[in-house]
Amino acid sequence: MFQRGCKGPWVQEIEVKEMRHDILSDVLFILNNTENIGKRSCDVPASNLVKNVLSVIQKSGYIGSFDFTDERKEKFRVELVGRINKTRIIRPRFSVKKDEYEKWETRFLPAKDFGLLIVSTPKGVMSQNDAIEKGLGGKLLGFIY
Repeated sequence: MFQRGCKGPWVQEIEVKEMRHDILSDVLFILNNTENIGKRSCDVPASNLVKNVLSVIQKSGYIGSFDFTDERKEKFRVELVGRINKTRIIRPRFSVKKDEYEKWETRFLPAKDFGLLIVSTPKGVMSQNDAIEKGLGGKLLGFIY
């Protein structure tokens, strides 16, 4: 008989993969929590949608650089600059017409011209300001300020 904590020959190590249902929601919550703690960098799960959303956030100056952390390209290392007050996902993903952005800005952002709505359009993921310039509607993904 084996003592407690002793591994016998029949015990094998199993690698457990994380199951994620909404990867974008996880990423935005990780960014928000890491910023609130005061850390300067964090690791977030990677996908094409996350890459596009992070590039929109980076262009607006809320985060610094981001790149892959491992050779399997499953996580991004994101450098934070201390500008994020709050970031959240928008559920359900409301459809927005090209002239309705102001209504959604007043609903999700604290003040006019303060913060950013992230929108998925037929031309790709962009901020609400870029979508207004290009005259595009789309689906709301999240907000950050």
